Amino acid sequence: MSAITRLFDPLNLGALALGNRLAVAPMTRVSATQSGDATARMAQYYASFAEGGFGLVITEGIYTDERWSQGYFHQPGLANTAQREAWRPVVERVHAAGARIIAQLMHAGALSQGNRFVSDTRGPSAKRPVGQQMGFYRGVGDYPLPQAMTQAEIDEAVAGFAAAALRAREAGFDGVEIHGANGYLLDQFLSEGVNLRTDAYGGSVANRLRITVEAVKAVRATVGDDFIVGLRSSQGKVNDFTHKWHGQEEAADIYTLLGQLPLDYLHTTEFEAWQPAFEQGPSLAALAKRHGGLPVLANGSLHDPERAGAMLASGEADMVTLGRGALTHADWPQRVRNADALAAFDRQILSPLADLENADRLKASAR
Repeated sequence: MSAITRLFDPLNLGALALGNRLAVAPMTRVSATQSGDATARMAQYYASFAEGGFGLVITEGIYTDERWSQGYFHQPGLANTAQREAWRPVVERVHAAGARIIAQLMHAGALSQGNRFVSDTRGPSAKRPVGQQMGFYRGVGDYPLPQAMTQAEIDEAVAGFAAAALRAREAGFDGVEIHGANGYLLDQFLSEGVNLRTDAYGGSVANRLRITVEAVKAVRATVGDDFIVGLRSSQGKVNDFTHKWHGQEEAADIYTLLGQLPLDYLHTTEFEAWQPAFEQGPSLAALAKRHGGLPVLANGSLHDPERAGAMLASGEADMVTLGRGALTHADWPQRVRNADALAAFDRQILSPLADLENADRLKASAR
């Protein structure tokens, strides 16, 4: 029997019953209002994935507070009551189409390139991020030099995750995913060379994970035990694609610590999810599964159905999340079920801006 059939097996993720093992990965679309409110067009966008057969939709990264968390202009937030209310129609549309939806909570930290609340940035240390700001998210030039966070600012960031999680629950979301990946704030603290601190948040793996531990525990204490809480992790970053941890031993240390937290799942992302996380050996998803002991969602170039199914059949992951595949075909699950043709991803969807208006213009010009 083809491994593809595994994609359509039901899955219980914590207390959440899912109809299949296909999820939409979080993808920044910078299409909210200037004040960070989700729009009717965003509701249509997210609902299209549910209508296309995905069992779960994970939103783009949502900023958590009105200080230093916002990463991009026109990024949606869950930092105030108005933003919470703006998400309700999105959640309702996805639920009406038969899927579940999880809000990804994100603090950009030193990678912020557009924040309407403040003009400066914060990170674990006063070290300028490598790379250049992303043009398709309205960024230009070098990243700003951040200021090192004080203890009060760390506490404020942690409280922001908890408050945003509560708003997500009030808006009707089925859970939240804490963004600990891709070079954003929590990942900055984890990353040697970026985190130069000598206090309780620097040095050892346990210390560098301290802010993540605090954020997860604060979120769980706020939303209760019956609400889904996940965490995304990665090695590579949006500004440093080739970053690696110190081999399987450090990965084991990281996932062992994360597995002790009150989480319902881990979400790993690599460029190609099935490849060895290091020069040889298991994939990052497999390492998370082995050492974390939690359900694992795997992301990374899994738009080939056989390859996606193989991740499940091998036991490396419990669910797969699609980015480029979902952007190409919002009805990817239905197409795979029907053995319909799948087109290659068109990068023009994200050029010159990765917003929904650009995608709409591309579709209109193709008619």
